[in-house]
Amino acid sequence: MTSGHGMIGRVAIVDYGSGNLRSVAKALEFAAAAADGGEIVVTSEAAAIDRADRIVLPGVGAFADCMAGLARLPGVLAALRHNVLAARKPFLGICVGMQLMAERSMEHGVHDGLRWIPGEVRPVEPGDPSLKVPHMGWNELELLAGSHPVLADIATGAHAYFVHSFAFHAADPSAVLARVEYGGPVVAIVGRDNMIGTQFHPEKSQHTGLAFLRNFLAWRP
Repeated sequence: MTSGHGMIGRVAIVDYGSGNLRSVAKALEFAAAAADGGEIVVTSEAAAIDRADRIVLPGVGAFADCMAGLARLPGVLAALRHNVLAARKPFLGICVGMQLMAERSMEHGVHDGLRWIPGEVRPVEPGDPSLKVPHMGWNELELLAGSHPVLADIATGAHAYFVHSFAFHAADPSAVLARVEYGGPVVAIVGRDNMIGTQFHPEKSQHTGLAFLRNFLAWRP
């Protein structure tokens, strides 16, 4: 925890039983310290989400398990909807946390998502049979968005670290801010309004990831 709130304020990382959040918290603490401080809180409580100035939803594992994990926490889905959609606080979804923003996922059946960004999550199916699934390791981002504030100082060709077998297919192409090539285009970053999501792991993406997190902490949509 860093002392004082600074411009960043309080950042809530939502803990709903999806993997180890320590690396995400550490990366955000590092990015906050490089700015003007801020408070990074890992929480599973709706009240802490209400108190936060920014919200981060990480996620690893299966889509349906992640949605069920969120639904099990009293008031958390309602708190997310209120704070992200109504209060319009800056929101970051990471990996499955990004995929949950979709309308639905085709992973092990059809499962409803948060329905914040129109589109669905489908299996990664590289056109090149030599490419393995999961898509795992470093890949070069191709930025599509022009000038999104969270992508400041990040250019096409920047490397990011991926581990996933499913990918976001956005209904509206303007929601896709970056993609990578993996036997065909794969969505790497989606966003609209006060929401942004990464398929890659910023906390494992070294220079690119820290720049992204620093920009997210400074973002005032």
